[in-house]
Amino acid sequence: MPVTLRLPTVLAKSAGGQTVHEAKGATVGAVIQDVTARHPDLGSRLRGPDGKPYPYVIFYLDDEDIRFQQGFETPVADGAEIVVVPAIAGG
Repeated sequence: MPVTLRLPTVLAKSAGGQTVHEAKGATVGAVIQDVTARHPDLGSRLRGPDGKPYPYVIFYLDDEDIRFQQGFETPVADGAEIVVVPAIAGG
């Protein structure tokens, strides 16, 4: 069973106009790699040149922040859901 990746509307333009994507991968990083292989413009919006997630883009795996797990190395089970939330600043 694939994994579901949910993107905020602001990133949909970089992902073929879609906010929901099915993907495969054993880790969060592998899922991100699978989706960004199909949508290359999205990759630079989610992770830096070092391949690590930007600090202002938060990834939740089944409602758990991966920053407090193993980051992109966090294992992903079949049927899991990853939600991407970019930080919002303002004043």
